[in-house]
Amino acid sequence: MIEVTVCCAPAPRVVFEQVLHVPVGCTLREAVEASLLHRQHPQLDWAALQPGLWGRAAAWDQPLTSGDRVELCRPLAVDPKVARRERFQRQGRRTAGLFSRRRDGGKAGY
Repeated sequence: MIEVTVCCAPAPRVVFEQVLHVPVGCTLREAVEASLLHRQHPQLDWAALQPGLWGRAAAWDQPLTSGDRVELCRPLAVDPKVARRERFQRQGRRTAGLFSRRRDGGKAGY
């Protein structure tokens, strides 16, 4: 038996994490099926989520080793680059927001 951790954030500010003891050679999909995820969050379509191991994308049929952390990631709601551009435009000119507190003689920017 090996020990793996299954993690998922089914909704904002909600985290599911469970430590499992699974047989050697268990795949990522089998570990998720063995967890309580689908019982505690029946509305969640976990098969549509992006699987990963320790923050890196992985295939559903990848075999697990002892100590692995299986993570199921929801798709991004907004592209981070687009969100940053929109935040910057809402700030206004360079003399407002992040750029307003400069030392005397300091350069514009950070």
